[in-house]
Amino acid sequence: MEIKRKPFQGVINIIRFNWHFYLGGAIIVCLYVLFKQTLPASIERIFYYLITLACLGIANSLLISYYIYDLSNLYQLTWLPIKTPSKILNINAGFDETSLIIQSKYPDAELTVCDFYDPIKHTEISIARARKAYPPYPNTIQISSHQLPFVDNTFDLVTIIFAAHEIRNDEERILFFKELSRILKSSGKIMVTEHLRDFNNFLAYNIGCFHFLPKSAWFNTFKEANLEVQMEMKSTVFISTFILQKNGNSH
Repeated sequence: MEIKRKPFQGVINIIRFNWHFYLGGAIIVCLYVLFKQTLPASIERIFYYLITLACLGIANSLLISYYIYDLSNLYQLTWLPIKTPSKILNINAGFDETSLIIQSKYPDAELTVCDFYDPIKHTEISIARARKAYPPYPNTIQISSHQLPFVDNTFDLVTIIFAAHEIRNDEERILFFKELSRILKSSGKIMVTEHLRDFNNFLAYNIGCFHFLPKSAWFNTFKEANLEVQMEMKSTVFISTFILQKNGNSH
């Protein structure tokens, strides 16, 4: 059974989890309107252009986010294999929008869900708000990113969707993917879905794109973890999914 998302769910969540950012912008605009008459003309003009550019940037990011998260086929997870895997691991970083979708696509598969969110390491207020708004998937396992509680060669498919970039430390991220390689079956696949720090995402999110990792950082992580990129798929020009396999595996 297909899981239907609510209209505007994606962009509403962005505003809901980051409301402090938009409230701050609204306060600045109100202060400008109230006090612009008291400013020298040259200074007032500078503020006008800066605030206009900021408002246009915010509107642009929300429109593109609406396209990505609400209009596109992103949450149909079209990159997932047609053949039903036996054992699936889905890993999130404190906000899980995909486990129900994956389970609905593979009702006969054994789905394990893990969450590596650590409030000490992952201090973004948006994640904390998301966790309060959306309860975890039933029986979600809390894990550490550098030690996964599974034996070797357990899973046919591992999915990490908009989560792995939250591991900001390069060495920790490499250890995480080494662990994923360890628990992956020899013929299994790892699918990593992310925004990239690239030109398209800079146009969409301006300096916000620096929260994402460049493709070179991902490829270095995969190489150090002895994983091979079998394919890169695009869900719109803003989203990449890397399909990984153990290095040397030609299946």
